Amino acid sequence: MTLRLLFLIGSYLVGAIPTGYLVVRLKARTDIRQFGSRSTGATNVFRTAGLLSALPVIVVDVLKGFLPALLAAQLFGDVRLTLAAAILAVLGHCYPVYIGFRGGKGVATAMGGFLFLCFPGTLAGLGVFVLVIALTRTVSLGSLLAVFSFPLWALIFNRGTDVFYGSALMALIVVLRHGKNIERLIAGRERTLGRQDEQETR
Repeated sequence: MTLRLLFLIGSYLVGAIPTGYLVVRLKARTDIRQFGSRSTGATNVFRTAGLLSALPVIVVDVLKGFLPALLAAQLFGDVRLTLAAAILAVLGHCYPVYIGFRGGKGVATAMGGFLFLCFPGTLAGLGVFVLVIALTRTVSLGSLLAVFSFPLWALIFNRGTDVFYGSALMALIVVLRHGKNIERLIAGRERTLGRQDEQETR
């Protein structure tokens, strides 16, 4: 029991590594949370510091969700512990202890966790993401619909009720972190790709 608890704490701490914050801090000596959406995620890093800064952020953020789930499955062989590790990694990314619990919005890390849990479902979710952005040029809408589709793919690809509920909880965390984006989407004021208007506020 103690080993499992330590592993879950470690999953949160790995998820809490503030990749976007560190990349922008090292490159520009500034706090990414002072710009754009105030998020440490790859989308805000891309808009603030460019593609070369955003690429390592998205790779590491995906791994933060994937590796805890992978290790939990290999070490313990327990699907619920595996789900808990992925969920805690997402929570860590969104609410990182290292920088005052102000992190990213959880999309890439949730995708990393789901990548291990349901690989074909992750590809389908990426398809949703790409399609929505192609049609609307709105990253937040694509992200929300992609992550929101994860529980559906878990059912379609027969991953079981545990993965369904676990992926639904990850999706809920992401939705909660997108509260301001959802308000702007409803109001028709959400920023789209290529739009150079006022900065988002949170």
